[in-house]
Amino acid sequence: MTAKLEALLLEISKELNEVGFQQEPKSLYQPAEYLLSLGGKRLRPLLVLLGCGAFSDPKKAMSQALAVEVFHNFSLMHDDIMDEAPLRRGHKTVHEKWGLNTAILSGDAMLVKSYQLLSQADNTVLPELLSLFNTTAMQVCEGQQYDMDFEKRESVTEQEYIQMIQLKTSVLLGCALQMGAIVGGASKADAEHLYQFGLLLGTSFQIKDDWLDCFGAPEKVGKQVGGDILANKKTLLLIHALQVAKGQEKDQLLKWLSETDFTPEHKIVEVKNLYKTLKVDDYANVQMNAFYTEAISHVDQLSISDSAKQEFLNFAKWILGRES
Repeated sequence: MTAKLEALLLEISKELNEVGFQQEPKSLYQPAEYLLSLGGKRLRPLLVLLGCGAFSDPKKAMSQALAVEVFHNFSLMHDDIMDEAPLRRGHKTVHEKWGLNTAILSGDAMLVKSYQLLSQADNTVLPELLSLFNTTAMQVCEGQQYDMDFEKRESVTEQEYIQMIQLKTSVLLGCALQMGAIVGGASKADAEHLYQFGLLLGTSFQIKDDWLDCFGAPEKVGKQVGGDILANKKTLLLIHALQVAKGQEKDQLLKWLSETDFTPEHKIVEVKNLYKTLKVDDYANVQMNAFYTEAISHVDQLSISDSAKQEFLNFAKWILGRES
């Protein structure tokens, strides 16, 4: 990570502490403050500031950066409820710690707070910001619903999967960049290029996340690998494997998908071996690189200096752990 990215992240952390969740009743606001205190990469608010900083002072969009981060954490709070997840970033989830009703209501308060923060913008750009934010918020909900629907379906196409991860994850990255660009006074063309950069980079990032869940080293990933395999989660890896598998390999894969009595470690090893035989790991890397390359092409088309473009390239390399 570059010194500039680190400096912006420090500013974001400082401002998040002052967002305004230290009020009464504590039972409503404390869960939101707790969730925000658990950390995370803060990718989305950082993108808002980078988007603005390419055209103006990045701090000009700090309120919008905070709005995106509060909204993101609101969605995590409700996702955890739907998933019945016990942990978030290694700590108890809000609904486990305070109960279901409090988690729902505190999440609602976070959504309202995100709009309060978003609206702290010049009136000349506020309508455009609200329109973009509203569209994105609905898309995130659509993505979450598709994700839940896919759990009940026997088959999902690669195109459907890419659409789902873009709605659930990538659109908010694109939105963050475009919002920052709008506040910074960018042209519509530049703002759109930054949106596409975020959308495509987010897609590459999610495919890599799927790959890491299967093939990553636990000490680097920060969690036990193979969770998606155990859950039969319809990632790009599984979808492609089902598409290309034939004969005995297809039979073995279907057996593991239907098996209910197994040792977790054994299932992970066997399915990973099938993936390697089918070259699913290579395919995922090809797709990840294709989305990454397309994302970078939009940075190349920005009407800003090469040094300003480099900030976006540095960010892309950082989150994907790339050397070049």
